Amino acid sequence: MRRTGFTKSTRMLAGLLAGPLLAILAIPLGAQPAPESRPAQGFGLVYDAARETSLIGTIQEVVTQHVVGSPAGMHLLVAGPQGVVDTHVGPFLSQETKAALQTGMPVQIVGASVSLHGKEYFLARQLTVGGRTVTIRNTRGFLVFPQGQYGAAKNRRTAQVETKGVAQ
Repeated sequence: MRRTGFTKSTRMLAGLLAGPLLAILAIPLGAQPAPESRPAQGFGLVYDAARETSLIGTIQEVVTQHVVGSPAGMHLLVAGPQGVVDTHVGPFLSQETKAALQTGMPVQIVGASVSLHGKEYFLARQLTVGGRTVTIRNTRGFLVFPQGQYGAAKNRRTAQVETKGVAQ
């Protein structure tokens, strides 16, 4: 079989065109430059510890149903000297704490106010009700999972494993 120079040049031309052609196809047609970067806002609301205050009042209402546009989780409508304040206490309260939150109960809440969709919310960091103090957020504003519910069970399982491993 006889080879011609035509076959070699076709292969070479196809090889030369493949690189730029793939590069052109890799760029999306609607490509735009990246927008200017801004300081990170994180997920959801930003807790500002510098604006932390204390709120003392009585529970007017316990809101467990999510309202569109508000932070997810339980809210307390607390009547105090500033009027009624929508206080976000989050989704991770223990059953014992939830049971203590009744209409008319006096509460003391440490937290910070934030604005979301034109409405003010008070993000609770620490809640005192019925003589018990519950930490809801850490000092950076992240919600804290209650240690008592699942942490204690995990500690009991770990202690049982350690006890079984020791010869008696």
